[in-house]
Amino acid sequence: MARTLPSRTPGCRVLGMISKMARMPTCTAADGTVLAYHVVGEGPPLLCLPGGPMRASAYLGDLGGLAKWRRLVLLDLRGTGDSSVPADPASYRCDRQVADVEALRAHLGLDRVDLLAHSAGGDLALLYAARHPRRVRTLTLVTARARALGVDFSAEHRREVAALRTAEPWFEGARDAYGRIWDGSATDADFDTAAPFFYGRWDAAAQAHASSEVTQTSDEAAERYASPGAFDPATARAALAAWEGRVLVYAGELDSGPLPRVAARIAELLPGAELAVQPGAGHFPWLDDPDSFTRTVTAFLEERPDRS
Repeated sequence: MARTLPSRTPGCRVLGMISKMARMPTCTAADGTVLAYHVVGEGPPLLCLPGGPMRASAYLGDLGGLAKWRRLVLLDLRGTGDSSVPADPASYRCDRQVADVEALRAHLGLDRVDLLAHSAGGDLALLYAARHPRRVRTLTLVTARARALGVDFSAEHRREVAALRTAEPWFEGARDAYGRIWDGSATDADFDTAAPFFYGRWDAAAQAHASSEVTQTSDEAAERYASPGAFDPATARAALAAWEGRVLVYAGELDSGPLPRVAARIAELLPGAELAVQPGAGHFPWLDDPDSFTRTVTAFLEERPDRS
């Protein structure tokens, strides 16, 4: 769910960050910004980029239990979560954060990485793969945007998926609020009311997840993430046209950002990419059916390409 919310009070943020940095693993970006990351689980590392855009990585949790098989390295993008606010706000632009992902890879001492990105984080992951193709072994795009490749969702896509939810008990109360989000007139209350549309099941787990997101997005960073110059689709597509990395494009049947057929278009632009559509899932498929999500993703990550 792409929601931009006010960031925390700067003074409180700095004081809290100082105490947390003492115990939080960090690396330093090329421009000196301190980037925090969280490690969850055991096994081979899986670098995870959050969406939002510019939402702290905490909402990813353990990705539905994926941490039982992989050591999740959850990056707090600059200016979010426990990472420092950069000196130059222009560095929030998506393409400029590619260097942050590379700094984390080098810090971890990994020659090649398995990279997972959710939602708006898909743009950053695609730009990283385009710029550093030899550093990416696999790329898992979970309900991910691909403006970097010139593909995106629309308000019409949102309305199309909303029409699939008319039988839900919350539909009547949430429909108008959902519409206001996409016509640009939504209030914070509208985001709260429309939250069920972003989940395949509006159960206790989804409600708890939605309520925990309120303070996790940096307003300024989100506004600058896709600012002019961030994306050059023709260049990115050309760079990835001959890339030999393996890609999983993972969509939710009830997600509109992207729709499954739009996710298929993304997969078509990436050589050898495979598409998975989780039945009954929304924008956070690891919550809707954790077993299905972890089974599909782990099978992809553990697959060994045929070298014959």
